[in-house]
Amino acid sequence: MPVLPGAEPYRHEGAEVGVLLCHGFTGSPQSLRPWAEHHAAHGLTVSLPLLPGHGTRWEDMQVTGWQDWYAEVDRELRLLGDRCSRVFVAGLSMGGALALRLAARHGDRVAGVVAVNPANRVHGLSAHALPVARHLVRTTRGITSDIARSGAVELGYDRVPLHAAHSLRVFLRRLDGELPRVTQPLLLLRSAHDHVVPAADPARVLSRVSSTDVKEVVLEQSYHVATLDHDADRIFEESLAFIGRLAPSVGKEGTAAVG
Repeated sequence: MPVLPGAEPYRHEGAEVGVLLCHGFTGSPQSLRPWAEHHAAHGLTVSLPLLPGHGTRWEDMQVTGWQDWYAEVDRELRLLGDRCSRVFVAGLSMGGALALRLAARHGDRVAGVVAVNPANRVHGLSAHALPVARHLVRTTRGITSDIARSGAVELGYDRVPLHAAHSLRVFLRRLDGELPRVTQPLLLLRSAHDHVVPAADPARVLSRVSSTDVKEVVLEQSYHVATLDHDADRIFEESLAFIGRLAPSVGKEGTAAVG
């Protein structure tokens, strides 16, 4: 199936410092495109892949699972590592969870993590029924476009395939056990009013990681898709400052200054 207009992956060849951005469940690179372009404009090398099964139609996602989504970002991280001296990982919602797993599994090859409203579990009584319900019902209503800013729209599916939702639940349970292996500097930004990922999820992430260099930022004016919301500029600026603090070589002659 052709990729939906606006859902295409994004890449930019820049300086020796790279950033891998991971989009969320049933979403697409469109939700992170302004963030990617902001970092690219400051000279960074940027990769924003399209996860398998996303950006086309929900039926394509029905036959994918967390192993496919993680394999894609793992591959992109390795490619960035071949190109860049330092690589940071970042993401929104499930993308934040994917970024955290990359950090847990790749150690020093990840210089730092930026997680925006990271998911830690699938919530609700229905989550416990997923192992059976996915064989009886194909989809449930979508979760995209939880945005406070008038006129802003997230490009994603209006239905959630239950096979994929079950796989997400399995992935998040697995990741929770791996979070203590995350030791890298962590910038976590969470929305004060999020209708998709409750505050308990980022709180759980903060309580489980082993990172000692941690900063939490509360986004007061945004809902879940904060990268397209009122606090988007703050996310871009905070993450750029975070990278600049940890990768001072970016400011040297011959590369773009960060911050």
